[in-house]
Amino acid sequence: MTVYTNAYVFLNDRFVFGGFSVEDGLFSDIFPGKTASEGVDLGGAYVIPGLVDIHTHGNSGADFSDGDPAGLEKMARYLAGNGVTSFAPTSLTLPFAPLKTAFRNAKTLSENRPADCARVMGVNMEGPFFSEKKKGAQNPEFLRSPDLDFFNALYEESGGLLRIVDIAPELPGAMDFIREASRRCVVSVAHTDADYDTARRAFDAGARHMTHLFNAMPGLHHRAPGPVAAGSEREDVFAELICDGMHVHPAMLRLAFRLFPGRICMISDSLRCCGMPDGIYTMDGDGREIYVKGRLATLTDGTIAGSASNLYDCLLTAVKSGIPKEKAILSATRNPARELGALDRIGEIAPGKYADFVVCSEDLSRRAVFLGGIRRD
Repeated sequence: MTVYTNAYVFLNDRFVFGGFSVEDGLFSDIFPGKTASEGVDLGGAYVIPGLVDIHTHGNSGADFSDGDPAGLEKMARYLAGNGVTSFAPTSLTLPFAPLKTAFRNAKTLSENRPADCARVMGVNMEGPFFSEKKKGAQNPEFLRSPDLDFFNALYEESGGLLRIVDIAPELPGAMDFIREASRRCVVSVAHTDADYDTARRAFDAGARHMTHLFNAMPGLHHRAPGPVAAGSEREDVFAELICDGMHVHPAMLRLAFRLFPGRICMISDSLRCCGMPDGIYTMDGDGREIYVKGRLATLTDGTIAGSASNLYDCLLTAVKSGIPKEKAILSATRNPARELGALDRIGEIAPGKYADFVVCSEDLSRRAVFLGGIRRD
């Protein structure tokens, strides 16, 4: 057992001075308001849970949808080194065969994780059940109507790791799909041109999640409130938010946290260009190009194509944009862990959960990352 002491530890929804212990890779005890005479002295540092990214396509030149086991492992290693200790690799709009391979790879890595890699705690199936009008950077060639057999087959290939499936609820057969798929995983409203009433019907049918809020969906309007308003009204609907400083204006970040109090899941939506220098990269297997300059990644026509930022950088950007530190941390840890159905294992510093944590400064600048109680860097 290892005791860590003299730190401000993020417990529930606030920082508490004290310490904690780790045994066999799990948090074993918490000591709020106390310091220990022996153990690892953290010197007044701040400690937060390891971050959880439920929407990330790639980094370090690799993409989940490539179907390359070594590439997925490379992604997981980069994430762990940057304070993201659990994740749900996220697929692109592609045919069944490459998705099958990618989902199998996720299952394999989740069962045989190298100690220096982030944990695969789910798979996010982004596409192909999307609106042509709101496809964003998704490949229109592979869009299709909701198909329960397609979904169920991939669910089985993932070994039940498929935890989030995205859908545009205005598509033919969408409501029946939502009712059935929501029995197996979280259904998310995404890449949609749905109006307010259609979105409400989707939530009534069982959808309870929204993919990258504001992006690839109608905006808020006082006479046409759209899906954002429909989701805000439902206390059981959580919303993803890309906080890279490019996808959503800071004022809208602050508004989102008010519209969905306690229900924001911060995401990166990162692509293979994340962690890489400026340049030209491929979007997916068909060779479509991504142009990266600074933190902005676009297709050739200027369409924003995911992000070039990791989730820890998004956390820092959100705080700099005026999101209270405690709310930002919850949106990058506990909330996404809940959406993956994994809050019993990750997302909080609490006895019995994986000892995945980040030691940082008061401004959340990262100092060290621990996975299962073992220092990663």
